[in-house]
Amino acid sequence: MSKQRVLTGITTTGTPHLGNYVGAIRPAIRSSEREDAESFYFLADYHALIKCQDPEQVHQSTREIAATWLALGLNTDKAIFYRQSDVPEIPELCWLLTCMAAKGLMNRAHAYKAAVAANQETGEDPDFGVTMGLYSYPVLMAADILMFNAHEVPVGKDQIQHVEMARDIAARFNHHYGEHFVLPEAKVDEHVAVLQGLDGRKMSKSYGNTIPLFLPEKKLKKHINKIKTNLLEPGDPKDPDDSTVFQIWQAFATPEQTEEMRQAFAEGIAWGEAKKQLFELVNDQLGEARERYEALMANPKPIEEVLHAGAEKARERSRPLLQKLREAVGIRPIG
Repeated sequence: MSKQRVLTGITTTGTPHLGNYVGAIRPAIRSSEREDAESFYFLADYHALIKCQDPEQVHQSTREIAATWLALGLNTDKAIFYRQSDVPEIPELCWLLTCMAAKGLMNRAHAYKAAVAANQETGEDPDFGVTMGLYSYPVLMAADILMFNAHEVPVGKDQIQHVEMARDIAARFNHHYGEHFVLPEAKVDEHVAVLQGLDGRKMSKSYGNTIPLFLPEKKLKKHINKIKTNLLEPGDPKDPDDSTVFQIWQAFATPEQTEEMRQAFAEGIAWGEAKKQLFELVNDQLGEARERYEALMANPKPIEEVLHAGAEKARERSRPLLQKLREAVGIRPIG
């Protein structure tokens, strides 16, 4: 029986934070150990160019994200871990799919519609500041997925539409040129935690409220101490379900530890003490990985070697498929 192919992309803008770890990296690394699945994880550096035109930030983020996944124990013997830009077949496939993608479909993409709506609100031209990268983003995402004929694409709810667009484009291509693509399925894990940030809103780089994943101990403690809490005094019962401190605790704790902290909240634990315990819990879990991360950041040569090896494995799949697709559309030798 052939294995399910599961594919996940990580956009290389910004520094990984606790929310990324809990919501995406930790479950993905666990999933990569599944015996019934073949996992593809890639650094989406072409996607990064849509959002970020600072070359140093794109480069630094690529390094940080690759080091993070390796430090946290991604098994690159089992999973195929590569940089999008190291697989030239992906942008070539993107063009073949662009020629099959209906403009009307692209007009309905959430990111594009949001940009147009924001322009209209401020009285700008609807397409002010909209690049073809932003507009065509779903086609590049379709190429990422279809290049490896992924069956499953784990995504947040905000990305479901892009996987559905990939299905539409693949179905249209198959209709014109024969059955070449698996129709992918979006997979949303309802049990994955969405962490709140320092200000109580969703932890997100765009809100500037994140706790970076591998902060040195002193800085981690400082960030945790900055988490917004209410004015309840020590001894006053506190509501765990309305607390960022408790929510982050729950994402790192065992069920027993979670119950103990729930009880401590009911008994009126002081915020300072709760934050101290949270720091100790998180620091204890990430300490060894932080050391590996710092070693990789100081000497990134092993990262580059892993990514090159991953790209070779990826290209063993992408080259033959692209050759078939080129022939299918009529791009083949004349003689």
